[in-house]
Amino acid sequence: MELGKRIKDFRSLHNWNQDELAEKMFVSRQTISNWENDKSYPDIQSILLLSNLFEISLDQLVKGDVEQMQEIINEQDVKQMKYYGKMMLACVGILIVTFGPLYLRMGMWSLIPEGIIALAVLYFSFKLNAIEKENDIVTYKEIVTFMNGKSLDEKSKQQEIGKRPYQTVAVMILAGLISGILSCTVVFICKNVFGL
Repeated sequence: MELGKRIKDFRSLHNWNQDELAEKMFVSRQTISNWENDKSYPDIQSILLLSNLFEISLDQLVKGDVEQMQEIINEQDVKQMKYYGKMMLACVGILIVTFGPLYLRMGMWSLIPEGIIALAVLYFSFKLNAIEKENDIVTYKEIVTFMNGKSLDEKSKQQEIGKRPYQTVAVMILAGLISGILSCTVVFICKNVFGL
C-alpha cells in the first residue's frame, strides 16, 4: 500500500510535522505515524479530511491503494470460489458413490445421511452463487476468466451479458436431462437389482 507514503509526502509539501497534521485531523501524533508507516489505515472520514487538507482529489490520494485492495478482494473471492466448487463436487461425488451401498445397508434410513450430504451440496452452491452475484459473473466464460484472476474487457463483457439468457435456458434443460437420467437409473436399479 502506498497511502502512508503519500500522506507523508503531502504533509512534507505543506511543511507540517506529524503533530501539526494530527491537530488538524483531530487525532494523535501516533495515529499519523501509524498511517505513514502503514501500520494502520485511515477510515473513510479521515481520508476525506486528508484529501481536503492537502487540497487534492481522493483519486490522487488513494488510487493505487484502491486498485491494490480490489486485486486482494478478487484473489480472496477466487480462492473462496475454488474452495466452494471443490467442496460441492466432493459432496456430489460422495452422494453418488454412497447412495447404493447405504440403501442396501440401511434401507430407507439411508435417506438421513444422504439428505445431510444433499444439504451440504445446497450450502456450497448457495455460497458459489453469492460470489457470482457479487462479482456479476454468470456465463461460463465469465466464470473461467474470474477463476483465472482476470476480468473481461468491456466489449467481451457486453457480449457475455447478451448470452446470459440463452445459457440459463441451456443449463436448465441440461439439469432436467441429468435429473431424468438419474431418476430412471435409480428406478431401474431398484426394480432390477433390489427387486422393489
